[in-house]
Amino acid sequence: MPTQTEVRSQAANGQETITVRNVKKYFGPTRALDGVNFSARGGEIHAIVGGNGCGKSTMAKVVSGILPIDSGSVSILGETPSTPAESKALGISTVYQEVLVADESTVADNIFMGADALFSKSLSQDRKIRRAAELMYELAGEPVDPHAIVGTLPLGLKQWITIARALVSEPKILILDESSAALDFDSTERLFAKMRSMRDAGTTILIVTHRIAELIRISDRATVLRDGRDVGVLEKGEITEKNLLALMTGDENAGHSQGHKAPQPADGRIAMSGEKVSVWPGAEPFDFELRRGEIIGIAGLDGQGQDAFVRAIAGVEPVLSGIVRVADRHGEFHVIRTLSDAVKNRISYVSGDRKREGIFASLSIFENMMMPLYREKKRGGVLGLIDWGTLGSVFKRESENLLIKFGMREDLITSLSGGNQQKVLIGRGFAMRPDIIVLNDPARGIDVGAKSELYKHLRNFAEEGKCVVYMSSELEEFIGFATRVIVFRDGKPFDAFDGPTLDPKKVLEAMFGQTDRSGLHSSFGLRPSPTGVPAASIVAGKLNHEAQGDLTPAASEPEMPVRPVRERAAIATPRAVRLPTPAKPIRIVEFESAGGEGREIGQGGNGR
Repeated sequence: MPTQTEVRSQAANGQETITVRNVKKYFGPTRALDGVNFSARGGEIHAIVGGNGCGKSTMAKVVSGILPIDSGSVSILGETPSTPAESKALGISTVYQEVLVADESTVADNIFMGADALFSKSLSQDRKIRRAAELMYELAGEPVDPHAIVGTLPLGLKQWITIARALVSEPKILILDESSAALDFDSTERLFAKMRSMRDAGTTILIVTHRIAELIRISDRATVLRDGRDVGVLEKGEITEKNLLALMTGDENAGHSQGHKAPQPADGRIAMSGEKVSVWPGAEPFDFELRRGEIIGIAGLDGQGQDAFVRAIAGVEPVLSGIVRVADRHGEFHVIRTLSDAVKNRISYVSGDRKREGIFASLSIFENMMMPLYREKKRGGVLGLIDWGTLGSVFKRESENLLIKFGMREDLITSLSGGNQQKVLIGRGFAMRPDIIVLNDPARGIDVGAKSELYKHLRNFAEEGKCVVYMSSELEEFIGFATRVIVFRDGKPFDAFDGPTLDPKKVLEAMFGQTDRSGLHSSFGLRPSPTGVPAASIVAGKLNHEAQGDLTPAASEPEMPVRPVRERAAIATPRAVRLPTPAKPIRIVEFESAGGEGREIGQGGNGR
């Protein structure tokens, strides 16, 4: 078996460490890999690129030994591993698309999970704890308590734990399958720095990603897959968006889409408002107003309150204090306290964390998209029959709009690629025919072509006089798309930018607290709360304080009571990661939308 010294020698000579020849892999009638050829060298970062369902993740699992091949050959460092154990013994570590952690275990136990056979004789428990703390500090950029229970941590830290687990064995080959999907910009930069350091030490790094801008910056070579086949290899100087899209789509004229002017508000009507709202323990309250016809981008470093904000306005989690109201089609306002309130008032929520907050693994593709409509689409009243014909038409429309690739609609949703599963959830959000759609990093894991279709879908939605709230960890998503972008910091709006003149550099500076907040002050205004504490107002256009009275419901409506601050995560970190744990499993969110009050959904989606 090659030693680390031999691997570094291979890197210095540019020798191949991975060789894949004419590999085929089938899942029933589906050809996931159809005669793929691929090679990677020591000491390089090699990207595997392609659209949803093209075979990228299947390729990563074949190389890592998770999936056996049906024909062809795979050579890793001169060996032919056929099981995950053999691949691991060769020095292959993989970080998968899903954030795979044991929520009930500690940070240290999660990092060393599966490594005992390698380290039990050389590392004591105390040394494991110290090593876990050192590795997490290097990756996360802040101290993390190795004794902390993982279930109390935010998604970004959970992602770092899975990466630390792969690195603790000092791999010779590292495979990253969409591993930056749960990371913000700052975290992604730290990951890139670590990848470059490992590459320079001779490690082969394979990355699977949909983030075109990221792979252009980090990759030394890129292999493009389309429909299960390799269609081209690009060297460093050839890796451009135009070349990648041309190979991914088969269209030589592919490249930057024609610039779209960010939509402007269709009218001045308020779609949603909030008064003295707090979504983060200890943060200042703020007021906000969202208008019909707008696409509001929500940005911020990981764990700065933006996730809590979008969940609160969608009714997934109640606000800590204050009140959120939504206007119906007649201009009357209704208080949003629960998910049921949100659904009744035509607010739809789409999460990017499909495994934890979206899919029902034991249900079909059709059921996953259409279940929230079962109660609505009935003939003959409450006890009538479900109108399957209408549901079928809705499913067909959304599937075509979002370019979802599937065999039969009755297939389990787990038969789809991760990106196509995410598209099903997005289709579910649109199928509910909302007036306001709230999207929480929805494009995580979907390819550039699908993103383009999603943006077009959302533009059309806004042009109908409806409202879009779109949170993303990718700044590029907002360019030419958002009406305005709100940057959250320390649990509240920190600055704001107009979409048509959006400067990503300025947005990034705001995320780090380095702007003068002039966008928030001039475009969105500040108005003091009754307690004298200024509350940031997110308002489209200039505020006319005197004119706001007629937009406020009767004073008899009670304000949401201030709830006790929930226990924070046991981590020695700044406020950026001190978010409260969700009050209940989000797996029941869409089930409640379908009328399943009082019941819960387990891991497989079965009532219990």
